[in-house]
Amino acid sequence: MPNDSHSKNIDRRSVPARENRWSKKVAHWLAEADVSPDTISICGVLAALVSGLAFALTAGADSIQSHLLWIVAGTMAGLRLICNMLDGMVAVEWGKGSPLGALYNEIPDRIADFIILVGAGYSAGGHVELGYIAASAAVFTAYVRVAARSVGAPSDFGGPMAKPQRMAVIIAAAAYLGFTPERWHPAFGDTQPLGLTSLALAVICAGSLLTAILRLRRAARYLRASASA
Repeated sequence: MPNDSHSKNIDRRSVPARENRWSKKVAHWLAEADVSPDTISICGVLAALVSGLAFALTAGADSIQSHLLWIVAGTMAGLRLICNMLDGMVAVEWGKGSPLGALYNEIPDRIADFIILVGAGYSAGGHVELGYIAASAAVFTAYVRVAARSVGAPSDFGGPMAKPQRMAVIIAAAAYLGFTPERWHPAFGDTQPLGLTSLALAVICAGSLLTAILRLRRAARYLRASASA
């Protein structure tokens, strides 16, 4: 039976999709099949690896191949998010967590972020350095959350560019590029044109920096209030 009382008290990100019937059924099936949350976390990294590779392979691919690769990249990035949701559901609601669950919850997430965003940097219309900056910025926002939590502030999963928003931006870019004609794909610059993925990465960079600053401000505000109480 699911452990509903524990799931309400656990310190975790609010994910509305957890309440969907399909997600509950899949989590139930995984728990009944004795699939561990740690295994689901690793599957998320594998999905991210396929996504990042598909992004990178769009560079130099022909028209048909590139459209298929964009679709694969976006789909696998979405699957990565689903794995991130299901591992927590199986661990918390179904009581399948392991002693190493906290590590599997954090480390694979950071690896997956890095792989997908760096892969997008190598994609057609991407910018390699921007991909690495976006990946580093994404990891830094998570670091700020964990660091703030370690000194007594509550875990802050707020945005505007937290993990779900980062993935939404990159998935939206991949979906647009995969399902629209090439003549609709924007290009910026002359010598080495940048495309929609570069724009998406730039948005992620700026949004991640803002997110880190806002998380730090909220943590500082909480710690000051706690000290003066």
